[in-house]
Amino acid sequence: MLKTMYLSAQGHLRTGLEPIDIAFALQDAQGLFWVDFEGMTPEECQPMLLNMFGFHPLAVDDALEESHFPKLDDWGKYLYIVPQSTPENRLETLELDVFLGENYIVTHHDAPMEVVQKVWSSIERDPRYLRGGPDHVLYRLADEAATATMAAVELLDDETDAIEAEVFEHPKPVLVERIFAIKRSMLHLRRIIAPQREVLNKLARDEFQMIDEKDRVYFRDVYDHYVRLYEIIESVRDLVSGTLDTYLSVTNNRMNDIMKTLTLITTFFMPISFVAGFFGMNFFATPDPLAEWVTRPMFVLAGVLMIAMPAAMYIWMRRMGWMQG
Repeated sequence: MLKTMYLSAQGHLRTGLEPIDIAFALQDAQGLFWVDFEGMTPEECQPMLLNMFGFHPLAVDDALEESHFPKLDDWGKYLYIVPQSTPENRLETLELDVFLGENYIVTHHDAPMEVVQKVWSSIERDPRYLRGGPDHVLYRLADEAATATMAAVELLDDETDAIEAEVFEHPKPVLVERIFAIKRSMLHLRRIIAPQREVLNKLARDEFQMIDEKDRVYFRDVYDHYVRLYEIIESVRDLVSGTLDTYLSVTNNRMNDIMKTLTLITTFFMPISFVAGFFGMNFFATPDPLAEWVTRPMFVLAGVLMIAMPAAMYIWMRRMGWMQG
Protein backbone atom coordinates (compact mmCIF):
# COMPACT_ATOMS: atom_id res chain seq x y z
CA MET A 1 0.00 0.00 0.00
CA LEU A 2 1.33 3.40 -1.02
CA LYS A 3 0.49 6.33 1.25
CA THR A 4 1.40 9.92 0.48
CA MET A 5 1.18 13.17 2.37
CA TYR A 6 2.08 16.58 0.93
CA LEU A 7 2.19 19.96 2.67
CA SER A 8 2.40 22.77 0.15
CA ALA A 9 4.24 26.04 0.70
CA GLN A 10 0.83 27.67 1.35
CA GLY A 11 0.21 25.25 4.25
CA HIS A 12 -2.38 23.01 2.53
CA LEU A 13 -2.17 19.32 3.43
CA ARG A 14 -2.99 16.76 0.77
CA THR A 15 -3.02 12.97 1.06
CA GLY A 16 -3.41 10.15 -1.43
CA LEU A 17 -1.29 11.69 -4.18
CA GLU A 18 -0.82 9.84 -7.45
CA PRO A 19 2.73 9.06 -8.62
CA ILE A 20 2.56 11.86 -11.19
CA ASP A 21 1.64 14.32 -8.43
CA ILE A 22 4.60 13.15 -6.36
CA ALA A 23 6.92 13.96 -9.26
CA PHE A 24 5.57 17.51 -9.37
CA ALA A 25 5.76 17.81 -5.57
CA LEU A 26 9.45 16.97 -5.71
CA GLN A 27 10.00 20.11 -7.75
CA ASP A 28 8.49 22.26 -4.98
CA ALA A 29 11.49 23.10 -2.84
CA GLN A 30 9.25 24.86 -0.30
CA GLY A 31 6.81 21.96 0.00
CA LEU A 32 7.21 18.98 2.32
CA PHE A 33 5.95 15.50 1.70
CA TRP A 34 6.08 11.98 3.12
CA VAL A 35 5.77 8.82 1.02
CA ASP A 36 5.23 5.53 2.85
CA PHE A 37 5.59 2.12 1.18
CA GLU A 38 3.84 -0.51 3.32
CA GLY A 39 3.91 -4.20 2.43
CA MET A 40 4.67 -3.57 -1.24
CA THR A 41 6.81 -5.91 -3.32
CA PRO A 42 10.26 -4.81 -4.53
CA GLU A 43 8.96 -4.79 -8.09
CA GLU A 44 6.35 -2.20 -7.11
CA CYS A 45 8.69 0.03 -5.09
CA GLN A 46 11.91 -0.11 -7.06
CA PRO A 47 10.90 1.99 -10.11
CA MET A 48 9.72 4.91 -7.98
CA LEU A 49 12.73 4.80 -5.67
CA LEU A 50 15.22 4.62 -8.52
CA ASN A 51 13.65 6.80 -11.18
CA MET A 52 11.45 9.29 -9.36
CA PHE A 53 13.61 9.92 -6.29
CA GLY A 54 16.95 9.01 -7.83
CA PHE A 55 18.19 6.93 -4.92
CA HIS A 56 21.37 4.91 -5.41
CA PRO A 57 20.74 1.28 -6.45
CA LEU A 58 22.77 -0.02 -3.50
CA ALA A 59 20.62 1.95 -1.05
CA VAL A 60 17.44 0.76 -2.76
CA ASP A 61 18.69 -2.82 -2.70
CA ASP A 62 19.43 -2.51 1.02
CA ALA A 63 15.94 -1.21 1.68
CA LEU A 64 14.03 -3.74 -0.42
CA GLU A 65 16.05 -6.93 -0.39
CA GLU A 66 18.09 -7.13 2.82
CA SER A 67 17.56 -6.91 6.55
CA HIS A 68 19.98 -4.85 8.59
CA PHE A 69 20.76 -3.85 12.10
CA PRO A 70 20.18 -0.12 12.69
CA LYS A 71 22.58 1.95 10.59
CA LEU A 72 23.01 5.33 8.89
CA ASP A 73 24.47 6.00 5.43
CA ASP A 74 25.14 9.49 4.09
CA TRP A 75 24.55 9.63 0.33
CA GLY A 76 25.12 13.37 0.02
CA LYS A 77 21.70 14.66 -1.02
CA TYR A 78 19.87 12.27 1.29
CA LEU A 79 20.38 9.99 4.28
CA TYR A 80 19.53 6.30 4.36
CA ILE A 81 18.60 5.27 7.90
CA VAL A 82 17.51 1.88 9.24
CA PRO A 83 15.82 2.19 12.64
CA GLN A 84 13.99 -0.72 14.23
CA SER A 85 10.95 -0.74 16.47
CA THR A 86 9.11 -3.17 18.72
CA PRO A 87 5.38 -3.74 18.23
CA GLU A 88 3.16 -3.05 21.24
CA ASN A 89 3.15 -5.91 23.78
CA ARG A 90 5.26 -8.10 21.49
CA LEU A 91 8.89 -9.11 21.82
CA GLU A 92 9.92 -8.88 18.18
CA THR A 93 11.48 -6.10 16.16
CA LEU A 94 10.41 -4.66 12.81
CA GLU A 95 12.72 -2.90 10.40
CA LEU A 96 11.91 0.55 9.00
CA ASP A 97 13.88 1.89 6.03
CA VAL A 98 14.00 5.68 5.82
CA PHE A 99 15.27 7.98 3.06
CA LEU A 100 15.58 11.53 4.34
CA GLY A 101 15.98 14.44 1.92
CA GLU A 102 15.77 18.19 2.31
CA ASN A 103 12.05 18.41 1.55
CA TYR A 104 10.88 14.80 1.76
CA ILE A 105 10.96 11.62 3.82
CA VAL A 106 10.39 8.20 2.27
CA THR A 107 9.70 5.19 4.49
CA HIS A 108 9.48 1.51 3.61
CA HIS A 109 8.42 -1.42 5.80
CA ASP A 110 7.19 -4.91 4.97
CA ALA A 111 4.55 -5.14 7.71
CA PRO A 112 2.25 -2.54 9.30
CA MET A 113 4.06 -0.60 12.02
CA GLU A 114 2.29 1.11 14.90
CA VAL A 115 5.10 3.66 15.12
CA VAL A 116 4.50 4.86 11.56
CA GLN A 117 0.73 4.83 11.96
CA LYS A 118 0.85 6.93 15.14
CA VAL A 119 3.04 9.62 13.58
CA TRP A 120 1.00 9.58 10.35
CA SER A 121 -2.28 9.99 12.25
CA SER A 122 -0.89 12.81 14.41
CA ILE A 123 0.22 14.76 11.30
CA GLU A 124 -3.20 14.27 9.70
CA ARG A 125 -4.76 15.76 12.82
CA ASP A 126 -2.23 18.60 13.06
CA PRO A 127 -0.19 19.40 9.90
CA ARG A 128 2.14 21.61 11.96
CA TYR A 129 4.16 18.49 12.79
CA LEU A 130 5.06 18.15 9.11
CA ARG A 131 5.82 21.87 8.86
CA GLY A 132 8.76 21.25 11.20
CA GLY A 133 10.51 19.50 8.30
CA PRO A 134 11.25 15.91 7.28
CA ASP A 135 13.95 15.70 9.93
CA HIS A 136 11.34 16.46 12.59
CA VAL A 137 9.17 13.62 11.23
CA LEU A 138 12.22 11.36 11.54
CA TYR A 139 12.66 12.52 15.14
CA ARG A 140 9.04 11.65 15.94
CA LEU A 141 9.45 8.20 14.37
CA ALA A 142 12.60 7.61 16.43
CA ASP A 143 10.90 8.86 19.59
CA GLU A 144 7.88 6.57 19.08
CA ALA A 145 10.24 3.65 18.40
CA ALA A 146 12.06 4.36 21.69
CA THR A 147 8.72 4.47 23.54
CA ALA A 148 7.61 1.16 22.02
CA THR A 149 10.94 -0.47 22.87
CA MET A 150 10.70 0.81 26.44
CA ALA A 151 7.27 -0.86 26.74
CA ALA A 152 8.78 -4.16 25.54
CA VAL A 153 11.65 -3.91 28.03
CA GLU A 154 9.21 -3.16 30.86
CA LEU A 155 7.20 -6.21 29.81
CA LEU A 156 10.33 -8.36 30.12
CA ASP A 157 11.13 -6.75 33.46
CA ASP A 158 7.66 -7.57 34.82
CA GLU A 159 7.96 -11.13 33.52
CA THR A 160 11.31 -11.48 35.28
CA ASP A 161 9.82 -10.25 38.58
CA ALA A 162 6.96 -12.75 38.24
CA ILE A 163 9.37 -15.61 37.59
CA GLU A 164 11.51 -14.56 40.55
CA ALA A 165 8.46 -14.75 42.83
CA GLU A 166 7.52 -18.18 41.48
CA VAL A 167 11.05 -19.47 41.99
CA PHE A 168 10.72 -19.14 45.78
CA GLU A 169 7.14 -20.42 45.96
CA HIS A 170 6.87 -23.13 43.31
CA PRO A 171 10.16 -23.84 41.51
CA LYS A 172 9.33 -25.88 38.42
CA PRO A 173 11.40 -26.93 35.38
CA VAL A 174 9.12 -24.87 33.13
CA LEU A 175 10.52 -21.72 34.77
CA VAL A 176 13.91 -22.50 33.25
CA GLU A 177 12.38 -22.37 29.77
CA ARG A 178 10.80 -18.99 30.54
CA ILE A 179 14.09 -17.66 31.95
CA PHE A 180 16.04 -18.65 28.84
CA ALA A 181 13.30 -17.20 26.60
CA ILE A 182 13.70 -13.86 28.38
CA LYS A 183 17.48 -14.05 28.06
CA ARG A 184 17.18 -14.61 24.32
CA SER A 185 14.77 -11.67 24.00
CA MET A 186 17.05 -9.39 26.01
CA LEU A 187 20.06 -10.41 23.91
CA HIS A 188 18.13 -9.64 20.72
CA LEU A 189 17.03 -6.22 22.02
CA ARG A 190 20.57 -5.48 23.13
CA ARG A 191 21.89 -6.20 19.63
CA ILE A 192 19.28 -3.80 18.23
CA ILE A 193 19.52 -0.98 20.77
CA ALA A 194 23.32 -0.70 20.80
CA PRO A 195 23.67 0.27 17.09
CA GLN A 196 20.43 2.27 17.17
CA ARG A 197 21.87 4.33 19.99
CA GLU A 198 24.90 5.10 17.83
CA VAL A 199 22.66 6.13 14.92
CA LEU A 200 20.86 8.63 17.16
CA ASN A 201 24.20 9.86 18.46
CA LYS A 202 25.33 10.61 14.89
CA LEU A 203 22.09 12.40 14.08
CA ALA A 204 22.46 14.50 17.23
CA ARG A 205 26.13 15.43 16.84
CA ASP A 206 27.24 15.13 13.21
CA GLU A 207 26.52 17.97 10.81
CA PHE A 208 24.32 16.37 8.17
CA GLN A 209 22.84 18.63 5.53
CA MET A 210 19.36 17.16 6.03
CA ILE A 211 19.31 17.66 9.81
CA ASP A 212 18.52 21.19 10.90
CA GLU A 213 20.76 22.43 13.70
CA LYS A 214 17.76 23.32 15.85
CA ASP A 215 16.46 19.72 15.56
CA ARG A 216 19.64 18.08 16.80
CA VAL A 217 18.56 18.64 20.38
CA TYR A 218 15.51 16.43 19.72
CA PHE A 219 17.69 13.60 18.47
CA ARG A 220 19.92 14.10 21.49
CA ASP A 221 16.85 13.57 23.68
CA VAL A 222 16.02 10.30 21.89
CA TYR A 223 19.67 9.28 22.19
CA ASP A 224 19.39 9.74 25.96
CA HIS A 225 16.34 7.45 25.90
CA TYR A 226 18.33 4.72 24.19
CA VAL A 227 21.23 5.14 26.59
CA ARG A 228 18.77 4.61 29.42
CA LEU A 229 17.21 1.66 27.59
CA TYR A 230 20.58 0.01 27.18
CA GLU A 231 21.31 0.41 30.89
CA ILE A 232 17.91 -1.07 31.79
CA ILE A 233 18.51 -4.04 29.50
CA GLU A 234 21.87 -4.66 31.12
CA SER A 235 20.30 -4.57 34.59
CA VAL A 236 17.42 -6.83 33.55
CA ARG A 237 19.86 -9.25 31.97
CA ASP A 238 21.80 -9.40 35.25
CA LEU A 239 18.51 -9.89 37.09
CA VAL A 240 17.58 -12.78 34.77
CA SER A 241 20.96 -14.41 35.35
CA GLY A 242 20.49 -13.93 39.10
CA THR A 243 17.01 -15.47 38.85
CA LEU A 244 18.46 -18.54 37.14
CA ASP A 245 21.11 -18.85 39.85
CA THR A 246 18.40 -18.47 42.48
CA TYR A 247 16.33 -21.21 40.84
CA LEU A 248 19.29 -23.58 40.84
CA SER A 249 20.09 -22.69 44.46
CA VAL A 250 16.49 -23.18 45.62
CA THR A 251 16.27 -26.48 43.73
CA ASN A 252 19.52 -27.71 45.27
CA ASN A 253 18.40 -26.67 48.75
CA ARG A 254 15.13 -28.52 48.34
CA MET A 255 16.98 -31.58 47.09
CA ASN A 256 19.28 -31.37 50.12
CA ASP A 257 16.25 -31.16 52.41
CA ILE A 258 14.75 -34.23 50.75
CA MET A 259 17.99 -36.16 51.04
CA LYS A 260 18.33 -35.13 54.68
CA THR A 261 14.79 -36.28 55.43
CA LEU A 262 15.34 -39.63 53.71
CA THR A 263 18.64 -40.06 55.55
CA LEU A 264 16.99 -39.37 58.92
CA ILE A 265 14.19 -41.83 58.18
CA THR A 266 16.73 -44.48 57.21
CA THR A 267 18.77 -43.76 60.34
CA PHE A 268 15.70 -44.04 62.59
CA PHE A 269 14.82 -47.42 61.14
CA MET A 270 18.31 -48.83 61.43
CA PRO A 271 18.03 -49.83 65.15
CA ILE A 272 14.47 -51.02 64.59
CA SER A 273 15.67 -53.25 61.76
CA PHE A 274 18.49 -54.53 63.92
CA VAL A 275 16.19 -55.41 66.83
CA ALA A 276 13.59 -56.94 64.51
CA GLY A 277 16.25 -58.91 62.69
CA PHE A 278 17.90 -60.12 65.90
CA PHE A 279 14.69 -61.29 67.51
CA GLY A 280 13.25 -62.55 64.27
CA MET A 281 15.94 -65.17 63.62
CA ASN A 282 14.26 -68.56 63.21
CA PHE A 283 15.68 -71.89 64.24
CA PHE A 284 14.18 -75.37 64.08
CA ALA A 285 13.96 -75.48 67.85
CA THR A 286 14.84 -73.07 70.62
CA PRO A 287 17.58 -74.51 72.84
CA ASP A 288 16.89 -74.60 76.55
CA PRO A 289 19.46 -71.96 77.50
CA LEU A 290 17.82 -69.50 75.05
CA ALA A 291 14.18 -70.38 75.69
CA GLU A 292 13.71 -67.27 77.85
CA TRP A 293 14.37 -65.04 74.79
CA VAL A 294 10.97 -65.97 73.37
CA THR A 295 8.97 -65.23 76.50
CA ARG A 296 6.46 -62.36 76.88
CA PRO A 297 8.83 -60.12 78.92
CA MET A 298 11.40 -60.28 76.13
CA PHE A 299 8.71 -59.36 73.59
CA VAL A 300 7.84 -56.27 75.64
CA LEU A 301 11.54 -55.43 75.95
CA ALA A 302 11.99 -55.65 72.18
CA GLY A 303 9.04 -53.28 71.65
CA VAL A 304 10.42 -50.79 74.16
CA LEU A 305 13.82 -50.88 72.45
CA MET A 306 12.22 -50.24 69.04
CA ILE A 307 10.56 -47.11 70.41
CA ALA A 308 13.26 -45.88 72.74
CA MET A 309 16.26 -46.15 70.42
CA PRO A 310 14.87 -43.91 67.59
CA ALA A 311 13.65 -41.44 70.22
CA ALA A 312 17.10 -41.32 71.82
CA MET A 313 18.73 -40.91 68.40
CA TYR A 314 16.33 -38.07 67.57
CA ILE A 315 17.20 -36.22 70.80
CA TRP A 316 20.92 -36.78 70.19
CA MET A 317 20.68 -35.47 66.58
CA ARG A 318 18.79 -32.39 67.77
CA ARG A 319 21.51 -31.61 70.29
CA MET A 320 24.19 -32.08 67.63
CA GLY A 321 22.35 -29.63 65.36
CA TRP A 322 22.02 -32.08 62.50
CA MET A 323 18.26 -31.47 62.10
CA GLN A 324 18.39 -27.71 61.67
CA GLY A 325 17.32 -26.27 58.27
